[in-house]
Amino acid sequence: MNSNTFKSRVLKIVSKIPKGSIMTYKQVATKAGNPKAARIVGIIMSKNFDQKIPCHRVIRSDGKAGGYNQGANNKIKKLRAEGVKI
Repeated sequence: MNSNTFKSRVLKIVSKIPKGSIMTYKQVATKAGNPKAARIVGIIMSKNFDQKIPCHRVIRSDGKAGGYNQGANNKIKKLRAEGVKI
């Protein structure tokens, strides 16, 4: 599998997560075609600075926020502002 193709699918999936909704890294990886690539999804998200890709809406499977390239506290603030309980 071409990693650029996987990355493109991940970014497309995440770009469509509506405000107030979340997906887990594993859900995104599965939808992108590789259920074992949750960590890769996290890496892709950590390098995303495109405001059109709401990477803050991707969380860990255990319900915790996980990392964020603008700081985990900012991720939680953004999610709460959108009505997500985290």
